[in-house]
Amino acid sequence: MDALFDGLRLVTAWPAIGLMVVGVVCGLYFGGVPGLGGMIGFTILIPFTFGMEPASAFALLLGMYAVTTTAETLSAVMLGVPGTAAAAATVVDGYPCSKRGEAMRALGAAYASSAMGGVLGAIVGAASLPILKPLVLTFGPPEFFMLGVLGLTFVGSLSGEAPFKGVLAAFVGLLFSMVGYSTQGGVARYNFGINYLLNGLDIIPVVLGFFSIPEIIELATKGSSIAESGKMEAKGQIARGVRDVIEHWWLMVRSSAIGLYIGFLPGGGAAVADWVAYGHAVQSAKDKSQFGKGDIRGVIAPQAAENATKPGGLLPTVAFGIPGSAGKAILLGAFLMHGLRPGPDLLTTNVAFTYSLMWTLAIANVLGALMLMLWSRQIAKLTFVRGAVLVPGIIIVTFMGAWMRGNDIGDWITLLVFGVIGYVMRRLKWPRPPVVLGFVLGPIMEQNLDLSHQALGWTWVGRPWVIVMVVVLLLTMLYPMWKSRRRRAKEGDSENAPRAEPKQPLRFPIGSGAFALILVATFGAAYLIARQWTIDASFFPQIVSACGGGLALIIMVGDFYRARAVPVTSHDLGGDGFAGALGIFGMLIGMVVLSLLVGQWIGMPITVALFLWFWAREKWTMVAAQTVAAAGILYLLFDRVLHPVWIDPVFPISISDLFSWT
Repeated sequence: MDALFDGLRLVTAWPAIGLMVVGVVCGLYFGGVPGLGGMIGFTILIPFTFGMEPASAFALLLGMYAVTTTAETLSAVMLGVPGTAAAAATVVDGYPCSKRGEAMRALGAAYASSAMGGVLGAIVGAASLPILKPLVLTFGPPEFFMLGVLGLTFVGSLSGEAPFKGVLAAFVGLLFSMVGYSTQGGVARYNFGINYLLNGLDIIPVVLGFFSIPEIIELATKGSSIAESGKMEAKGQIARGVRDVIEHWWLMVRSSAIGLYIGFLPGGGAAVADWVAYGHAVQSAKDKSQFGKGDIRGVIAPQAAENATKPGGLLPTVAFGIPGSAGKAILLGAFLMHGLRPGPDLLTTNVAFTYSLMWTLAIANVLGALMLMLWSRQIAKLTFVRGAVLVPGIIIVTFMGAWMRGNDIGDWITLLVFGVIGYVMRRLKWPRPPVVLGFVLGPIMEQNLDLSHQALGWTWVGRPWVIVMVVVLLLTMLYPMWKSRRRRAKEGDSENAPRAEPKQPLRFPIGSGAFALILVATFGAAYLIARQWTIDASFFPQIVSACGGGLALIIMVGDFYRARAVPVTSHDLGGDGFAGALGIFGMLIGMVVLSLLVGQWIGMPITVALFLWFWAREKWTMVAAQTVAAAGILYLLFDRVLHPVWIDPVFPISISDLFSWT
């Protein structure tokens, strides 16, 4: 207890408390811009900590790190633009809340659950280290593989009325995750001679493409605001969101526990914990009908889990010197830079400092949530602005978020390719979240399955924790089926039982069947290509390709069979804004080409001006203002603060060249 309160005194003493506030403000910035996040924040802030006392230095660093995931909620809820794979889980129900005009309620629930999840994670994490350490040490590759399989069992709950298509979408994500050098053997897989693909696909352009590009198209083509209701929410909606969290406190606690434990596991993290927590929220709910349509529980669960992963992920870094992610590896370097050696020393002689880290995470979470709550009403007004006016800003943030990950034109091409795939899947009513979940879990599952098979053959399936997880998996799959059958039996026994509403006919069944046919061909080609590799490199791809191809074939046959009962006019994927979508895709491709020719400084603002003038038909004052704003964002927000490597254009034009006539 003395060490606990000594840690609190270290954090609240000056200048540590002031530096924590600075860190929180920086974290809101790094989290609010899609594609940045804690890792880039660490990279930028660590040099400023030279010469600081350790408590002050880590108050700054962890104050920033604690709130980045809270700030990601802004773009995820209001614009449907996830900054990371973890934030994509919040989009599923958070963005539909904004469409209903309930952005502030969703933000209030998100901030409150984020703060409480972070605080609970810090408290429980600090207290449970003696329990977690021996438990995690019993986990080996078989258990980590089964953890990935358990994550995929939640696919059905992420897929609404199309659970089999959700499972197939997860297999698509697994296939995408295998692009690049294999984790075993170092074989280049599915790169097709393209050097950019040798290191695999980056999660940020993939996620932004799947979710952000389709929303850009919708806002640009429909012409209305994000909020489909015409009135601003009454005051008090932030408080209503907080009350929602209190009402669903047990869900928040369970989700925080999920986040804490998954964050503690090496290779885990928010991208896994959020989807698992969201799936748990759906499967544990009595009424599942509103999930995916704006259910507030779908916001509370992933946000609580996401912030609870922060203290969970910090524990193995502090206690064992084992960073679970690239960001934690950078943080480990900061420990060493300040003369702190992770391990027994931080748990014995420097235990007060270790507690100060947990205090920092807890206090920063609350502080960041309060700051965002104060600004939310003004920010929420953006959802009532005409969509076409918002499109230029979303384009700038989305494309620069993807660019910041690798400063490579390949990131923009990846963004556009996955934007096309995401748009087609959205129009055909194929679930997109399972693709992201499969993409995140793929490397974890492949590496651990290969290690398990090499070390233990197939005897690993008899390990105690594996058996426990198999039982949990079966219960997870069978319990909803049993519950549904029992409900139908009760309705059948009642003469006055209400009739179930008939399901809506499949939209674009020919298009859906054709998409499944493309997947059959894709998985078949992937299987044949994988046969040329070594057993280590081909083992997992062949399993995924065989299972995914077989499931795609079944879905294709079913879609084409159902197409016979659907009017011919419903078979057309075109119409309903499809021509407009092609126009927006053309504009985005043109922006990329223009940036290659004359640079991002000129190409992106010109694209903004052309869109507003010719497409949105805005007045010249709005065109000029947004064009200048785009140039200012590129200069102030990115160039001066983040220092990216800009495109080396074919025809370089500097600012001085533009005014050389003077």
